[in-house]
Amino acid sequence: MNTSLETRPTRIRLRAQPLTVEAFAEFGEVITSDGNTPLLINDGMTERFHALARVDTGDHGGHALINLFHALPYALPMTLSSMERHPLGSQAFMPLDAQPFIVVVAPTGEHVEPADLRAFITDGRQGVNYRRGVWHHSLIALDTPARFMVVDRGGPGDNCDVVPIGDGAGVVLELDETQP
Repeated sequence: MNTSLETRPTRIRLRAQPLTVEAFAEFGEVITSDGNTPLLINDGMTERFHALARVDTGDHGGHALINLFHALPYALPMTLSSMERHPLGSQAFMPLDAQPFIVVVAPTGEHVEPADLRAFITDGRQGVNYRRGVWHHSLIALDTPARFMVVDRGGPGDNCDVVPIGDGAGVVLELDETQP
């Protein structure tokens, strides 16, 4: 008889809803040109969608970094076991390949409970800017590898905390196949 305790993922159906500015407001900003009026620049040859998100580098010598991330796709359903946050600055992800990806977030605080998780699916052209201290899962690319431009904080200090979700057993993320 096996007397060891097994930890199994919490069976919560975490449904990814469409990413909208209103639904995501608690966690940060949606980066999209939709609904924004462009400024014409470069002799009218370029539309500039200005100030779609704010880069927060905090205090204490922080500075903005621009990075490229190459993410491999996850197979769903998948078990989410941990979340991360950046306490010293924001972190923005903008897809470069027009492929939808999943965003999993939880409110700021010292720990992450399974019931607090929210999941969003992008339309492939939207990006996100996580507010300082917002818990989020690492990139969840779907179907195929994806590239992202990532803007976040560089500088002194530890800017990445990782914690288990709830008791550490995790949460199962599934896509609702009835959603568009």
